[in-house]
Amino acid sequence: MAPRNPRTHLATHEVTNQPRPLEDVNLYDADPLLTAACAWSGASVHAARLSDFGAKVGAAETQALTQQANRVTPLFQPYDRYGQRIDEVEFHPAYHALMALGLGAGVSGAAWNVSEAGHALHAALMFLMGEADYGVCCPMSMTYAVVPALRVEPTIAEEWVPRVTAEAYDARFLPPTEKRGATMGMAMTEKQGGSDVRANTSQASRNADGSYTLSGHKWFCSAPMSDAFLTLAYAPDGLTCFLVPRWRPDGERNAMEIQRLKDKLGDKSNASSEIEYRGAWATLVGDEGRGVRTIIEMVQLTRFDCVIGATTQMRQAAALAAWHVQGRTAFQRKLIDQPLMRAALADLALDVEAAVALTFRLGQALDKCARDPHEAALARIGLPIAKYLVTKRAPTVVAEAMECHGGAGYVEESPIPRIFRQSPLNAIWEGSGNVIALDLLRALGREPEARAALVAELRDAASGDAGLHSVADEGEAILSGAIPEAHARHAVERLALGLAAATLGKTAPSSVTGAFLARRIAGSSLTFGASTAAIDEKTLIDRLALRA
Repeated sequence: MAPRNPRTHLATHEVTNQPRPLEDVNLYDADPLLTAACAWSGASVHAARLSDFGAKVGAAETQALTQQANRVTPLFQPYDRYGQRIDEVEFHPAYHALMALGLGAGVSGAAWNVSEAGHALHAALMFLMGEADYGVCCPMSMTYAVVPALRVEPTIAEEWVPRVTAEAYDARFLPPTEKRGATMGMAMTEKQGGSDVRANTSQASRNADGSYTLSGHKWFCSAPMSDAFLTLAYAPDGLTCFLVPRWRPDGERNAMEIQRLKDKLGDKSNASSEIEYRGAWATLVGDEGRGVRTIIEMVQLTRFDCVIGATTQMRQAAALAAWHVQGRTAFQRKLIDQPLMRAALADLALDVEAAVALTFRLGQALDKCARDPHEAALARIGLPIAKYLVTKRAPTVVAEAMECHGGAGYVEESPIPRIFRQSPLNAIWEGSGNVIALDLLRALGREPEARAALVAELRDAASGDAGLHSVADEGEAILSGAIPEAHARHAVERLALGLAAATLGKTAPSSVTGAFLARRIAGSSLTFGASTAAIDEKTLIDRLALRA
C-alpha cells in the first residue's frame, strides 16, 4: 500500500519523475485483454462477479496483504509445548485473508457450481487471484482439480465434493465435518522417481474394514495444512490412488508426519513440504492398480492452472511495465514514446496475447468437452502443448518487464522480483518440458482423434485468414508422420506456436495475428524488439496497458 503524502522536497534533492503505484484498480474492468477473452470464451456471462473480484484483488489493501504473506513465511510446528506431535504449519494472518478472499470468490469451486462457462470462469478468477498472490493459488488450484478424481468413487464424492466446492475458507485445523469448507492437496512424487510415479515405493496394506494403511515418503506435498490429500501408493494389485485425510474418522490426527518445509525460490507465502506416512489411514479412490488413470483428469486440470498461472505472471509483469514507462521520462521524452521502448513493449505484448488466447481457448474447450468430441480431443492435446510454450516464455517475459523498470524493478519493494522468482515454477509443476514433450508423443500415438482435432483447429482458422495457411500446412506436416523422440521439443514448440496463431486468428484483431505470424512464426530474433518485421505497435501497446 502506497504511503500517504510522502515527502518529496528533501534536504539534498527533490523527488520527481516517479510513477505512482498501480493500485486501487479494478483488474477486471481495466484489462482489455482479460475482458475480451472472457467475452469470446463465454465467461463474460459472469462479468458482474468478475468485476467485483477484480476490484477486490486490485485494492491497495490486498496488495499489502500479499507483501506481508510473502515476507513472513510459514513456520513448521512439529510438536506442541508438551512434546506431543501436532504436524502443523503456522501462517501469517495475511495468508489466511488471501485464502478467504480467493476461496470465497469461487476460485476453487465456481467451475463446479455454475451452469455455464465454468472452466472459463475459473480461468478468469484464477487469473485475477494470481495478480494478488501466487502462493495461495497453489492450494486453490489443487482443490479445484481434485473434483473429477473424487467423483470416481461415489461415496467419497458425496462426502468431499460439497466441501471442496463450498466457496468458503475455514482456517481452523479441525476434522472436516466441523468446518464450513475444505481444501485438498496432492502428494504424488518421491525422491527416487519425481515425474516417474511408477518408481514410487510407498506401500498400502488393506485393512479388514476396507480402509488402507499407508507407509512411505513423499518428496513434495504442497499446502500440507489442507484437509485431505490424494496420493499414490502400491496396493496388492498395483499403483493405486488414495485419499488421505489429516484427521482419521475416529477424530484422531492421522499419522501423516511433516518432515520439513521446502525453502523454495518463489511461492514463499505457501508451505510446501516433505512428508512421511507412518501407518496413515487412507481410503481407496478408484480401483487398485489404476492410480494413474484415476488422477489423469486431475493432472489435466492442474496443467490448465499452470498455463493460467504463467499467463497471469506475463500479463501482470507486462502491465506493470507499460504503467511504469507511461509515467517516467528519460532523455526529454516519456519512456513510452521512445522508439526502442515501444519496439520492446510491442514485442513483449505478442507473448502475452498468445498466452491469454491459449488459456481461454482451453477453458472454452474444457467447458464443451462433455458434449463435443472435437473440444474434448483439443483439450487433451492442447493442454500439454500450451503448457510447454506458455510456461517457458513466462520467465523471459517477466525479465524483460523488469528491465523496462530499470533498477526500480529489481528491488524487493517492487512486485516484479516476486513475480520473477515465481515464474519458473509452472514449467516444472505437473511435468517439466521433456515430460510434456513425451506426453505429446504418447497422445499422438495413442489418440488419433487428438491429432485430427489439432489439424482441424489449424485448418479452420486458416479458412478465415490467408496468412494462417502456412501455419496449418506446417502443423499438418509435423502431425502426418512419426516424430522422433529427440525432435519432440521442436514439434511441441512449433505446434504450440501454430495453435496460438490459429487462436489469435479467431479472437484478436488481424494486426495482432499478423504481428505474431511475422515475429513468432516466421521471425528468428532472440530478444524483444530486435526484429525489423513491421508490426502495428500502437494496437499492441494499447491492448497491453490497463485502462487505469
